Amino acid sequence: MLDPGPETLAVSAFVALLIGSWLFTRVRGGSAGERQSRKRHQEAQQREPPVDIGDVETVAIREFTDHHSGERRAVGKIEGFVVFVEDVPDSCAVTDVIRIKILSFNRGHTSATATYLESA
Repeated sequence: MLDPGPETLAVSAFVALLIGSWLFTRVRGGSAGERQSRKRHQEAQQREPPVDIGDVETVAIREFTDHHSGERRAVGKIEGFVVFVEDVPDSCAVTDVIRIKILSFNRGHTSATATYLESA
């Protein structure tokens, strides 16, 4: 039987360390950011939305996201509540303030869909 050389032992130890840290992270529930995100999502599921269907609100665009339909959607927040805004003109940019109308909620009422009305 061959004795493993020091390089082989070092590589084996490194691989074992990587696998061990991955397992530790999985058992612990992910990174701190992932745990915080999960906690915020759970809190959102337990509270009533700060808006109702038909409400007209003013929000700042925080970012843009691509909807599964391929359409670009603006993302805004109302009291921490996420609102995805459709039909936003291409001329709008992040930090622009817009007026929107709430159309619907997702199944868990943790976010809403709205339509763009005008720039504020």
